Formats: sequence, C-alpha cells, structure tokens
Amino acid sequence: MKKIYIVIACIVGAVMLIQACSKLHPGAPTDDELLDGPVTGLSYEQNRQFLAGDVAFNDEIFTAQTGLGSIFVASSCGSCHAGDGKGHPFTTLTRFGQVDSTGNNFLHLGGPQLQNKALPGFTPEQIPAGATFSKFTPPANTGLGFLEFVTDASILAMADPTDANGDGISGVPNWNYPPNFVTIPSNSISLNGKYIHRFGKKAAAFNLLHQTVNAYNQDMGITSSFFLKDVYSGLDIDPEVSNQTVQNVVFYLQTLKTPVQRNPEDAEVIQGKNIFIQAGCESCHKQTLQTGFSPIAALSNKSFHPYTDMLLHDMGSALDDGYTEGSAKTFEWRTPPLWGLGLSPNSQGGQYFLLHDGRARTIEDAIQLHGGEASQSKNKFNQLSNADRKALLKFLKSL
Repeated sequence: MKKIYIVIACIVGAVMLIQACSKLHPGAPTDDELLDGPVTGLSYEQNRQFLAGDVAFNDEIFTAQTGLGSIFVASSCGSCHAGDGKGHPFTTLTRFGQVDSTGNNFLHLGGPQLQNKALPGFTPEQIPAGATFSKFTPPANTGLGFLEFVTDASILAMADPTDANGDGISGVPNWNYPPNFVTIPSNSISLNGKYIHRFGKKAAAFNLLHQTVNAYNQDMGITSSFFLKDVYSGLDIDPEVSNQTVQNVVFYLQTLKTPVQRNPEDAEVIQGKNIFIQAGCESCHKQTLQTGFSPIAALSNKSFHPYTDMLLHDMGSALDDGYTEGSAKTFEWRTPPLWGLGLSPNSQGGQYFLLHDGRARTIEDAIQLHGGEASQSKNKFNQLSNADRKALLKFLKSL
C-alpha cells in the first residue's frame, strides 16, 4: 500500500512540475505577431514546395565551396530579411550608376550593385568616381504573391500621369524591358515593347522570378541558368544554384501570407484609419487591391489590403538620391506597402529604419520627409491635434 502512495505522490509531483514549467515558457506567438507562414489553401504538394523554398531562403548559407561569389553582399537570403521582415542598416544595399532612363553607365565597373564584401584574396568593390548612388534597405517579403498577380489593367487604373483629377497625385508605372528568362502573362499590357515592373524600391523588377534571380546574382554572387554572368569576372560560368531551388524560392515568396492587422476593432485604431483616409494618404497607399487570375489557386481573384498602389510617385527633393532604375526618375519611388509596418522593429533590432534607405527612425520622421506629391498629406498630418496624431500612428502600427 505504501508503494502505491509513493507512486501516486510521484505522479502528482510530476504533473505539478510540468504545470510549473509550462508557466515559465512563453506561449507561441500569435499569427498577427509573425510575418512568415504560408497562405491558406495550398495543396499538400504546394506546402512541400513552400517548405523547400523556406529552407533555401532562410537556412542555406553559401560558402566559397558552394558558390558564394568572390565579391558579394550577403551569404544567404535570410540574412537580409530576418523573419521575412525589413532589413537593417547593416544589410542595406548600395546601387549606383544610373541618373536617368537612358540606362546604367557603370555596368563595366560593377554596376548596378556594390558588392562590398569579398572572399580572402579578393577586393570588395568601391563606388566608381562620378557615379551617383542610393542606399536600399531590404523590404519585408510577406504578401508578395498577391502583389505579383494584381493585373496591369488594375495598376494603370490607379495611375494618373497628368493629374487629371487635380488632387496633386500623379502616379505612374515603371515601364521597362523584362529579362528574356521571364514569361510574360497573357494579360500583360505593353507600351512600345516595355512592360510594367512592380518589385523593388523603384519597381525595377518585373516579377518575383526576376527579383529572385537578381538577388542570387547581385547579392550573393550566385549564378543560375537564368543568368550565368559572374559578378566578379563578368564572364558566363556554370550555374551555382539549381533551377528547382530558384523556383522553390520564388514559390515561397509568392505564397507567404499577408500580414495580419492587430486590434482592427479598437476605437482609436478605427479613428486613426479614418484620419489616414481624410488626410489623403490613401491616394497612394491604397487600402484594398485585388488579384486577377493566378496559376496558384490560393492567390487567384483575391481581395487584400497592402496599402500601396504599386506606382512611382514624385517624393520631392529630400528623397532625390540622384540614382534611378528603369524609367523612374531620381525623385520617384514606388509606394511601399504599409502592411506589416507595426512589426518592422522585430527584424530591425527593436527600432524603426524606414523609407528606401532606412534614414527615418520613426514613423513621424518618415512622414516629415515626404515631399512632392505627398506634401499635402504631410501638411495635413502636421495640422492634426495631438489626439488625432496619436490615433493615426496607432492605426499605422496596427498594420
């Protein structure tokens, strides 16, 4: 009998210990606290490809033995996009060599991207004399597939190049020639052989395949069959990453979920959203867009809320870096999506580094640097009462 009591006492003690330990461990983060994770509605095979892309993006670290370029910027995709979030000044890229739409004049000297790191025995690049340059902080990755499948017609419907409605906003697409390795969708719209590009700070990349191939090559010095040129020698060399891996990463980026807004029913958040619209911010940061057809059913004909129009806008002299890509002017920048804004400090060392180059350390700083087409909205922000300004910022941090 005594043994039975001892056994019972041990079981009770073990249960109490487990309960006590569970209180010491933090709970798993909720869905609205994370930027990574797949969209809902993927098939079993699609989830497998998502996971394969996740591993290639976040876990694979390249070395000299596995193809890391003689000169490079980073040794992995995930090192610039921790948790699929925004980058930090330490991971900011430098682009140089183009001042207008005639093209990059420094491709023979390492343009368009500065490879500021090198393997032993090699010398990192330096910006050539006379080249203008700009710093680009890596953006968050989530929801990109939804942006990829917004139709050209929808983007053009938001454009107003001559400001025909007189609201001071005249967004335009970045028209450029896509690389020969991308497939042009049948619903794409052409202008003199050029097509709308939509990814990157100046919308210089046509689609996520274009963006991914460029990142492998320019960021890590990794060649693929899509682009064989070595960034150091300028010669074509054998592929250093497989087509399947590239496609897995593209699929991973396409099927990352959209950020989930926090506290959308909070009265102050609702108040802030209304102020955001009244101040004219939504003229560029469009709340709702819709995808067209996508071969990935989970992305097809879906409404979503990115707070962007995917167009280029004149942002004024304070944000004119003297450098551009494609048909964009030096003072034009693509409207960045605002979704996930409130989670940005999670991947930026606990603080904000906003705008294209991370120069703004708070949301207020970013607003104050808005100029050009955004001047009216900035002025309205400056005229808000303290209570209204607080509500607007709370709304933005809820995204």
